[in-house]
Amino acid sequence: MAMEEETALVVGSSSPTHTLNHKRDIHILSWAFLLIFLAYGAVQNLESTINTEGDLGTISLGILYVSFAVFSVVASLVVRNLGTKNALILGSTGYWLFIAANLVPTWYTMVPASLFLGFASSLIWVGQGTYLTSTARSHANDYELHEGAVIGKFNGEFWGMFACHQLVGNLITLALLRDGKGGKTTGTTFLFVMFLCSSTIGSILMCFLSKRNDKEGELQDSSATFFSAVVSLLKTILALLLDIRILLVIPLLAYSGLQQAFVWAEYTKYLIKPTLGERGVGGAMAVYGVFDAICSVAAGRLTSGLSSITLIVSLGAFIQAIVLCLLLLNYSISGGLLGTLYLLLIGGMWGIGDGVLNTQLSAFLGILFKHDLEGAFAQLKLWQSISIAVVYFLSSYISFQTMVVIMLAALCISVAGFLFLTLQMEKVFSQRAS
Repeated sequence: MAMEEETALVVGSSSPTHTLNHKRDIHILSWAFLLIFLAYGAVQNLESTINTEGDLGTISLGILYVSFAVFSVVASLVVRNLGTKNALILGSTGYWLFIAANLVPTWYTMVPASLFLGFASSLIWVGQGTYLTSTARSHANDYELHEGAVIGKFNGEFWGMFACHQLVGNLITLALLRDGKGGKTTGTTFLFVMFLCSSTIGSILMCFLSKRNDKEGELQDSSATFFSAVVSLLKTILALLLDIRILLVIPLLAYSGLQQAFVWAEYTKYLIKPTLGERGVGGAMAVYGVFDAICSVAAGRLTSGLSSITLIVSLGAFIQAIVLCLLLLNYSISGGLLGTLYLLLIGGMWGIGDGVLNTQLSAFLGILFKHDLEGAFAQLKLWQSISIAVVYFLSSYISFQTMVVIMLAALCISVAGFLFLTLQMEKVFSQRAS
């Protein structure tokens, strides 16, 4: 009897083994992104305040996100050819190079590094969305679980860990940077070396991910020519852009990028720096990261399907709308402790909205576009990067109040389109069920 049970365990062990691999891969993916982006995120927050000569830092970020947008168009094809694991590994190298360029920040180092990082970012983010969703679907199939709930849970874990990069990276910045004489900041070299080490470990972790399918890491059939590959890519892009579902969600994809750039470029520059100084930026972004992480985990666990996604997105949008209205009305609390807490509370509320959009958009695309995950996540990063680049290039030419008005209008339009889409999808699903 014992022999039979042991044999049964060996023969039927595929499901538990796969389950352990699925969870293991999500843990590895989450830790790798945390280590890479705690370094990059902190460096990005410092660009506009450290590399000020000729606006090198701000312009480099603008070039980065333009490059990101351009390469996002072809990222799905490259990821399909390389396989998601190889795309993640190659994509991680771009962040290492960008951080290294900041050790010798000149136009000859920063611009090429920014261009390459745009390409690498398109690969790593399309690869991440595709890898995580396919892992969640495999886990759901192995254990016969609800696919939407598993996708939501896995996204919650990943984005919760990812959001911690703002907390950890900015606390390291706060601890290591010092205000030197003449308004200069000291300790940047040691800080960037520390970040390089963190990014290196994150890149190495990517190598321990499992391959998700038989095509992983293989190139296309040798009979496929470059011309046919490009034609296939264009057909895929056009097919998605002619899909009413992606057209209705594009405004929300773009807004998700706008709201991220708003906190990086506007919140820190116009609200935090004048009140708390440059070192206060790290502390404020750490608070933002804490709320972002907690909300990401909570929102992921509450996700079970389109209805829950609709409710959670609506709540997150409402919270960000309150913040924008307060800023538009120029509501503020006079200095002192209450004034500082008020500014940090705004950052925390904004972090809640970011956590909602990160988890729910990824889950939403994974559920609706399961047959073209690479294309769907390429669209997500395309519109996010375009909107982020727009903010970086326009922030110097428009006032803070004008930016707030643009944000509020974009939020209303994007949520209206999203709600219309989800209501239509719920009708379709209810008709099929009946």
